[in-house]
Order: sequence, then structure tokens, then C-alpha cells
Amino acid sequence: MNKQDKGRTGRTRCLATTALTLLCYAPAQAQDIPSFNTYGGPGLIDMPTAHMPPDATLSTSFSYSGGTTRSALSFQILPRLSGTFRYSAIDGLIPPTYTHSTYYDRSFDLRYQLLTETDMRPAVTIGLQDFIGTGLYGGEYIVASKTIGNRLSVTGGLGWGRLGSYNAIGSIGTRPAEVLGQGGVPTYDRWFRGDVAPFAGLSYKVTDQLTFKAEYSSDAYVTEAGYGLVNRESPWNFGLDYRLKGGTQLSLYSMHGNEIGAMVTLHTNPRNATLPGGSETAPVPVAVRSAGSAADLGWTTDPAARSGAASTLSTALKKEGLTYEGLDLTPRKATLRMVNNRYIADAQAIGRAARVMSRTMPASVEQFVIIPVVNGVAGAAITFNRRDLERLENAPADELLARTGFSDGYAITPKPDAGVYPRFNWSLSPYFKVSFFDPDSPVRGSTGLRLQGQFYLQPNLVLSGSIGKQLAGNQDTVTAAVPSALPKVRTDYARYNREGDPAIEHLTLTHFGRPGQNIYSRVSAGYLEEMYAGVSGELLWKPVDSRLALGAELNYVKQRDFDQMFGLQSYDVVMGHVSAYYDFGNGFHGQLDVGRYLAGDYGATVSLDREFANGWRVGAYATVTDVPFDDFGEGSFDKGVRVTVPLEWAIGRPSKKTNNINIRSLTRDGGAQLDLQDRLYEKVRETHRPDLAKEWGRVWR
Repeated sequence: MNKQDKGRTGRTRCLATTALTLLCYAPAQAQDIPSFNTYGGPGLIDMPTAHMPPDATLSTSFSYSGGTTRSALSFQILPRLSGTFRYSAIDGLIPPTYTHSTYYDRSFDLRYQLLTETDMRPAVTIGLQDFIGTGLYGGEYIVASKTIGNRLSVTGGLGWGRLGSYNAIGSIGTRPAEVLGQGGVPTYDRWFRGDVAPFAGLSYKVTDQLTFKAEYSSDAYVTEAGYGLVNRESPWNFGLDYRLKGGTQLSLYSMHGNEIGAMVTLHTNPRNATLPGGSETAPVPVAVRSAGSAADLGWTTDPAARSGAASTLSTALKKEGLTYEGLDLTPRKATLRMVNNRYIADAQAIGRAARVMSRTMPASVEQFVIIPVVNGVAGAAITFNRRDLERLENAPADELLARTGFSDGYAITPKPDAGVYPRFNWSLSPYFKVSFFDPDSPVRGSTGLRLQGQFYLQPNLVLSGSIGKQLAGNQDTVTAAVPSALPKVRTDYARYNREGDPAIEHLTLTHFGRPGQNIYSRVSAGYLEEMYAGVSGELLWKPVDSRLALGAELNYVKQRDFDQMFGLQSYDVVMGHVSAYYDFGNGFHGQLDVGRYLAGDYGATVSLDREFANGWRVGAYATVTDVPFDDFGEGSFDKGVRVTVPLEWAIGRPSKKTNNINIRSLTRDGGAQLDLQDRLYEKVRETHRPDLAKEWGRVWR
């Protein structure tokens, strides 16, 4: 550790308490969640176990012992694969050249369950601890755990690295001894190398809520002992866990023979997270036509009948929180143009619109075509046979999906009715910003008011902007970044926070288009984000029924003045990327961007998210460019994890808004992208078949 491991800010716009308090309200199944250890993963006290929580469990833990505080976010990526991001603070650990009294460290873990437990065999898991980081907590392990009866579980394993530092029984190869100063790169040259030592332990459920744990630890705490922070008198650790309703784990430990530790672990499961209550109204039922009524075409000779049907439909949709924009009505088919600004699951909006159409369209109309429009641009055209709606309202949603048609709404979308445009929307609301990993204050935040508006001059031509005024916070005093060899395209964010008050956060004129079948376009000009102004253009190819999409974006931008008003600085750059997007199924969604970044560096960003029908999303990303790790600075390359929490889950009523938690290991200048408001892909895919199929269970809701 010969270099400062200063954390830098991971900027996010979210409810300030989301990272902690929201997790408390979406309990997982408590009886299925194993105990967690002080590193934030399934385990005893310090040592791991082979157990895994249920698929998609998201856990947050906070532990303290012997001057060390650890905060961890763990996610069960697949039934057998989990990952953990950990942030640690160690009081009194002061390496050479380090200028703070507390040492901050970030690390990532991965673990994979090789064998699940059966009546005859234990569960077996292999793990990498701190495999991307400084290596302070670096270690690998193979561990087996077996449940005996209903209350006793025994564990035994072998550890390398930190987990092989006490009472080793052998050695495999040579393991580099130094702890990395810069961190951020995989430590593959030391995995399962060096001394190997055994560890073991057991846990016993005294009651359904109280568990006693004991372990023999193979961690000698070499680094901490070398700084006089730990006096390890014994390899035996003991602990008690108390499990609250919903799975929250409260823990108290006796460690090293002379230390007391404590921990709290919170669990949620995004896949099962439902509204804790709410004011959402039930949809209207499907109206079943009387026998023979479908043959009545008398209304087609009455011009007032057509306008009356459209007016009635508009009023009924408004009651459902949907916006009517236009209707093409023929004797056998009704094509609806609508906007969904209420339901995060577009399938729910489409289902409600179809029910309303069954009650407002003439009986002879047999086919309903619903075309959701976003920023004046049509996505998919979803086609229902009216008889299917009447017959399948109380059947499983999959039966309706099998009989629903999906096509491109290009060239068949009704024009908006007269008077719909121009249109102006505005709002005044509080905002919260949270930043992490500054060594002087690991969690910083600010709060204020944001005035924003959108003026739709035409359906697809939007003038939008927002102004923010900070009322309280400390993000303007972030510790200065260690200099790198790159232009300061992002690391001046503290000065932007300090001088930009109030600030024009963005002010743009954007045109959205449909150049052709399966093709979408966007052109934006103005103050694109808090730090950059310029021109941005984008093209996207995305067929309605395809899991694959391809896109390209090109931008010319100049850096804005620090006061975030109308002035510009001299730095400018042409940058952009080509992108591939793919829906892998089971909620997994990948994206690859290749191109040029704000600092003029070339490289690629890969991201993988797991998405859920209720709007939750958990993912990770990494960007590697042609900037050498030493020139990039601390962290070596850009990477992070992110969690999206739907606002409707927190407030108890339908909403398309979300809270986004972006936990970046650092904010540096390499691999920096523009923070644009209106990129196409996320909006376009919402009404396409792959996305609708994932959430189709809500079509009757």
C-alpha cells in the first residue's frame, strides 16, 4: 500500500435514503436467507460458508470491529452466482504517503456454488475475495457446508491469501506479497496461490430468531497487526445473530479473544418486491358484446358516432391515467394513439387501454390496435382481437400474449387530434444528490429544488430544461482528485457544485424521428448536461420483435463554465460510440459501447443488468480505454454497480419515475461519457415484444 486509496465521488440522483431505508420495506423470505459475515456475504463471522441466499436477493450490511467499518452491497446474480461490492474504513492504518487518519478501501467479491446441498452431500462453494481492488482483503477459498437436522449447520474449508495466513498446512506456487497501491485491476496472478490454511465453524439455531455461531479463523490479520490495530490472541471467534421479521440480521461478535464487533444486514428481493400498499384503482372490466351486435354497422353512417366514440374513449383513458392523442376508426378496426406517463409496466397501460376500448368502441369493431407514443414517436403496434379479450379476461395472461400481434407502428400511427399540440408540462420538486467515497467524508449529499419543463412545439420536437437551486449539502467541498495525465473532463465536479448555484442543469431542443422501418433518430442541441453543451445525434435500429438492437451516437461538445449558466470554456471534443444491445432472457440485459470518450480516449464500455418486471434493476459496468492505468490514476479504469428502484414501490401508487443509485469506485476523467437526457434505446424498447413479454403478467392488472 504505497499510494493513497482515496475514494472519489460516484454521483447519483436519487432519494437520499434509498440506499438504506428502502431495503427495509421489501423483506425477502427470512427462513431462506443464510447468515452473513462481516465481509457482507454468506458466512459465519469472518469466514465464509457454502450457503447461498435465494435468487435475486439484494443485501446491504454494515459491520464494525477493532476500528474497522465495512459496508457491503451483495446481489445474488444467479441461483449459484453472487457478487459483493465492499467499502471499508480502517482507523489508524496509515501507509507511506497517506495523509488521512482513516484508510479507505474498495473491493469486489465473486462466489459460485459448485454443488447444492442434498440429504447425502454438503453444499460446496468456491470464492474470490477482493479480486478487483488493492488486495488488502485478497483471498480465495473452497468451502463446504452441511445442515444437520433443523438447527445445526457445520462448515469447513481451505483458504488462500488472507484466508490462508494463519496455521497454513501447505503452499501452492508463489503468491505476490505486496498490496496493490493503485488497485482496480483483477489480481489473477495470485488467485489460489501461496499458503493454504484450513478454517471451520458451526451455527446452531437456538430459536427461529436467535442463532449461535463459532468459527476457527484462518485469517491472521497480518496487515492490521503490523500497524498495531489488532492484537490477535485467539483464532476462535464467537457470535450471536438475531433475525427480525423480514430477514434483517442483527449480529454481535467476540473476535480475536479480545474484541467486540457488531453488524446489521438488510435484505430485499427485487424479483418479489411488491407495492407495500397503495391507492391504485382497479381497471374497468372488459365489456362483452351481446350476441349479434357485431353485425350492426348502422353507426358508420352517422358522423357524430365517430367523434362521439373518440371523445368517450379520451375521457375514459384519462380516468386510467393515460393520454389519448388520436384515433383511426373503421367498421372493423380501431387504431389508438396514446401516451403512457403513469405505469412503469407498459403492459399494464396497454391492458387498461384495451379494456377501455372494449367499452367505448362500436360493437362491430373486432380489432384493437394500440400504439404507445414516446416523445411523439411511435413504437410497437399491439394488436388484439376483441373476441380474445372477451374470452380470456380471467385466463392466464400468457394465453392472451400468444394471441396478441406485435408490429412496427411506423407509417400506421394516427395523427394527433387538433389541439393536442403544442403542449407544455412543468414541475417544481425537491431533489437529492448523494456521492460516495471521498476520504474526508465517505458519504456526501445535497438537497434543493428543481424547476423543470417540457414544451412540445410539435409531437416530436421538444424544448426542455431544468434549473436547480441547492438548499443544503456538502458536495461543494469534495477532496481534490489526485492529478492524472488526462484533461479534467469530470474531476472538477466539486467546483461545478460549488459555483453552479443556481444552475441550468440542461436546456435543449430535441427532434425525435422515424427515418424508416425499425429506425429511430434523435438530434439534440443546447446545454446537454451539467458540464457540457453542444450537438448530439443518434440513430437506432430496433425491430419490434428482436432481442438485438444496434445504435450509433456522435457528439460535438464544449465544456461549460463552472457557474453552469450560459458561458463556455475552451475545451471541446468530438466523441461518440457505436452500441450493441441484447436481451439475453431471464431479465438479463447487456450493452456494449465502443468509441471515443470525453477526454479523447478510445475504448469500450460493457454493462450487464438484471431487470425485473416490477421496475427494479441491478447491474454493473466497466470501461477500459487506451489510457494506461498509471495515467488514468487511482482505480485503473472506470467501473461501478447500479441499482434502480421504482418510485411507485416506495410511494404506493403508479409512477414511471425511478431512483437510480450509481455506486462508482471512482469518478475519474478516463472513460467518461455524456450524461444525456433522451437516449433512444431505453424508451424505444419499452413497448417492444421482448420487454412487454417480461411484464405481461400485469396486462390484466
